[in-house]
Amino acid sequence: MTNVSATTSYNPILPLVGRILIGLIFLVAGIRKLWGPTAFAGTVAYLTKLGFPAPEVMAVIAIIIEIGGSLLLIAGWRTRWAAWLLVLFVVVAAFAAHRFWEITDPGQFNNQMNHFLKNLSLIGGLLYVATFGPGSASVDKS
Repeated sequence: MTNVSATTSYNPILPLVGRILIGLIFLVAGIRKLWGPTAFAGTVAYLTKLGFPAPEVMAVIAIIIEIGGSLLLIAGWRTRWAAWLLVLFVVVAAFAAHRFWEITDPGQFNNQMNHFLKNLSLIGGLLYVATFGPGSASVDKS
């Protein structure tokens, strides 16, 4: 019986598909902060409502992280670094924007809890990428 290592026993396209699917949520969110229905002004207003200091600066940082991090993740270049950056971003977003434990309205409680759990799932996927790398269908080729 041949022992096949974990690096050769999977389809090399699957990590690429995974990176694209994870990256899309950040890419779309970053683009919408620039050109979406509420665009930059809406993002600044939301960050102000959440109590972030210097909300204009934070909005620019969020856009850079979301667009830049997603493109790095999707391309598979500096992938582990990008995954860790996005983990940090999502942790901040989860605890700043989706505080379901503070909400009394049942509908909003469920909505925000789902967003919080979605963010935890994203963190889980990003931790896999940070740990195991982007796969062979990537610029990093690891």
